[in-house]
Amino acid sequence: MKNQIAVNRIKLVLVTAVLFFVSFILQLNLIIPVFLLSLLAYIKYRDADLRNYSLLNLSFLFIIFVVTSYFIVSHGWSKFYIPFCFIPMLTTVLFNNLELSLVVTIATSVFIASIAGNHLHLGVLFFSSGLFSSILVLNARRRITIIRAGFIAGVLQAALLFFVDRFWLGPSKAYLSSYLIVMVNGLLSSIIVIGVLPVFEYLFRTVTNISLLELADFNHPLLQRMILEAPGTYHHSLVVGNMSESACTAVGANSLLARIGAYYHDIGKLHKPDYFSENQSLSESRHDNLSPTMSKLVIMNHVKEGIELAKKNRLNPRLIDFIIQHHGNSLVYYFYRRALENLEDDQEIKEEGFRYPGPKPNTKETAIVLLADSVEAATRALKDPLPVKIEEVVHKVINNKFIDGQLDECDLTLKDLEKISKIFIRILNGIYHSRITYPENTLSRSENNHKRFPKEDSRQSEKDKKDNS
Repeated sequence: MKNQIAVNRIKLVLVTAVLFFVSFILQLNLIIPVFLLSLLAYIKYRDADLRNYSLLNLSFLFIIFVVTSYFIVSHGWSKFYIPFCFIPMLTTVLFNNLELSLVVTIATSVFIASIAGNHLHLGVLFFSSGLFSSILVLNARRRITIIRAGFIAGVLQAALLFFVDRFWLGPSKAYLSSYLIVMVNGLLSSIIVIGVLPVFEYLFRTVTNISLLELADFNHPLLQRMILEAPGTYHHSLVVGNMSESACTAVGANSLLARIGAYYHDIGKLHKPDYFSENQSLSESRHDNLSPTMSKLVIMNHVKEGIELAKKNRLNPRLIDFIIQHHGNSLVYYFYRRALENLEDDQEIKEEGFRYPGPKPNTKETAIVLLADSVEAATRALKDPLPVKIEEVVHKVINNKFIDGQLDECDLTLKDLEKISKIFIRILNGIYHSRITYPENTLSRSENNHKRFPKEDSRQSEKDKKDNS
């Protein structure tokens, strides 16, 4: 903890030095870096949602914008050539946080106003278009959404320029070409966002909704292997994904991230799929001939194998978090009980030896996948999954995880857990609902044919009578 605080302080000092250095080189008023540092302090100490974002990443985006803007202005080009909406849209798509994008939009619009001779109207124009484009790309899942947002932002910039030009005290300064430039500017900004998005995803070690949808393709090699080698685990992952997505929607978390994370959370079971219950036949189990300690090692090893397999296939670190955290440091209870039953007088079984290494889930999404994973497995083990029993199992599993401390490091509240339990109960009742028992067909084949084609049979009999006569 102390090391992390020291690292954060070093980062803040570096960011401060860079801001003042850039201001000195560009001969800007020092009020700009002071203003930016105030925004960075707001981000850092606002709440947990904003503290998770790296100041260096945001500063890197801002410096890119500063260098681009200064290059355009220093060459005597029109300030309308600056692709302003690029930074707000890219921030929103990368981090999926509108408040963070608002802070970045304020910083960039103030910088624009300062290099344009303290032109407040120009700063307001770009601030409005940047904020509006950020709203349009929030939770974007398709590239066409970004293109549409850029086009609308360009039209908005042209409309705002018209009003700024008409109500500006002094002669008209905007020409027809200026309106065309700002319209193309917005569209060009969206095209740039789409082009550089994979680069920034790699640099910032994050994942966007667009990339997540690409990972949802069932032709992905890992998912294809699961279908062929571990069909039970594959079906389990699909159900957990659907449960997690619905639960995240109910509590305001990233539903798409949770669903895709659930698809890949058990890929480590591809190493030894036959040792997991969902891939075993009911008649025999591979663990029957193993000691509880050895079985525990095989079961717990699927987390380590999953991490190695994910890194080998270059999965995003945000998805690897689901593999690492989907069990937290919970107890492998079944084999722990078996070990206690086989315990001899001179032996001692420690509970810590039967716990996963962790860490515990630190986001809402990973915590919900942990709950959905445990609840689905417990429900599938029911011999008679009646609605009352399903409800009982869901509440019992969630309560046990809460009491065991598996949810201590995430932001889920008791109200959220109640919403999640209701979602889980509804989905599981839909999956394991009872079906009507159809009566057996005891009629013979000839009688079935007669029942099926009575008119044809009667016509045939009449024809036979005429032939005989």
